[in-house]
Amino acid sequence: MIDSVATDSDSSNSTSGKTRTPAPGTRRTRRVRMTGAERREQLLDIGRALFAERGFEGTSVEEIAAKAGVSKPVVYEHFGGKEGLYAVVVDREMRQLLDMVTGALTAGHPRELLEQAAFALLDYIETYTDGFRILVRDSPVAQSTGTFASLISDIATQVEDILGLEFKARGFDPKLAPLYAQALVGMVALTGQWWLDVRKPKKAEVAAHLVNLAWHGLDGLEPKPRLVGHRRA
Repeated sequence: MIDSVATDSDSSNSTSGKTRTPAPGTRRTRRVRMTGAERREQLLDIGRALFAERGFEGTSVEEIAAKAGVSKPVVYEHFGGKEGLYAVVVDREMRQLLDMVTGALTAGHPRELLEQAAFALLDYIETYTDGFRILVRDSPVAQSTGTFASLISDIATQVEDILGLEFKARGFDPKLAPLYAQALVGMVALTGQWWLDVRKPKKAEVAAHLVNLAWHGLDGLEPKPRLVGHRRA
């Protein structure tokens, strides 16, 4: 299927060999065709904005098509429906965030690594706000990936190896690294979700406070932590 959008043009039209001059104050239109790749990107951009604003359930194929200036079958042709479009949008955002986090982890000192990870998430929220809104919303029931929980888990996996080395060097059980990785990443991610709307304090200050809590907590870590309350199970 070939689809197109309309743009204004001042060119005249000829019929039966005669040039027809447009009436004063009128403009003729020319249809400019999009390639399949261009249309796909347009639909992804529109879907991304709508999913961020209204969520999956609040967005319809009719609205996506209307904003793109195409018919519903065009959306189905490219993505098979709303679910397919949503899945592609989520996959792109997941990869973008994971790439930013893993790409930021370049320092040698653990505290600086924590700072880099915190900044990477906050940078993503600041630059790709719509994408983060989509990731923290509830995904369709049938979708097992692309949820906020799976996002945290994927990022935590990147942190496990770093923590495992630190635990081993300090005489702690490296098998506990996954637990602490989930806790640290979850702390940063949930703080980022809060910061998404308030945007105060400034990004660098948020990162500093996150690392302050995480690092000084790690610095005083007990090899075998004990409970101080009455509950034991």
